[in-house]
Amino acid sequence: MSDETPTKVVLAEDSVLLRDGIVRLLASAGFEVAAACPDGETFLAAVDEHSPDLVVVDVRMPPTFTSEGIVAALQVRDSHPEVAVMVLSQYVEEQYATELVASRSKGVGYLLKDRVADTGDFIAALRDVAGGGTVLDPEVVTQLLTRARHADPLAVLTPREREVLDLMAQGRTNSAIATELFVSHGAVEKHVTSIFTKLDLPPADGDHRRVLAVLRWLDQED
Repeated sequence: MSDETPTKVVLAEDSVLLRDGIVRLLASAGFEVAAACPDGETFLAAVDEHSPDLVVVDVRMPPTFTSEGIVAALQVRDSHPEVAVMVLSQYVEEQYATELVASRSKGVGYLLKDRVADTGDFIAALRDVAGGGTVLDPEVVTQLLTRARHADPLAVLTPREREVLDLMAQGRTNSAIATELFVSHGAVEKHVTSIFTKLDLPPADGDHRRVLAVLRWLDQED
C-alpha cells in the first residue's frame, strides 16, 4: 500500500455505540471504513465484497455471543490470507487466539478492549498490523505461554498408547505388555512404533527411544 492510499477496513462489532465510535476514530485517522457489521455473517459477506486491507473483529457476537467473531476472523485468514486481522475482546480466548496466531505470524493482532484506552496507541497498533506486523496484548501473551507450559505433551497419544507407555515406564517388556493387555506381541510393537512417531523420537545413534519416551511419561506424571 502506498502512503496516498487509505487502508480499507471492515469492522465487526455488535455494540452500536462502540461500533460507531470505532468508525469515527478510524475515519478521523485516515482509514477507509468500507463496512461496519453487527454480526459474523454480514461481516464475512462484507469482506468478500470489499476486499479490505484490514479487518477489526470483536470476539463475541450474535447469535450466541461466544466465539462467532473470532471464528469469522479465522475464516478470513483461511479465505483471504492477504487481509490483516485485528481481534478485540473483553477476554482472552486461548484456544482461538492460539489458532489465530499460529495460522500466520504476520498481519495479526489481539487486543483486550480494556487496554485500548489510548486512541493513539490503538491506531498505531492497527497501522502496524495492516503493515504486516504482529501486535499482542501482554495479557494474551501471558495466557498463551501459561497454556503452552501446562499443555499435555502426550495428548497426541491414544488411550491404548498411553497404557502401553505406562507399562513401559514400569519396566515391562513388549511381551509382558502384550500379556497384561491381552493383545498380540505384534500389536504392542505397532503401538510402541506409533508412540515413537507421535513423540517425535526417530531412530538415532546414541539415543534409546524407549528410555526417552518413558522419561516424557514420567515428566508428565510429575
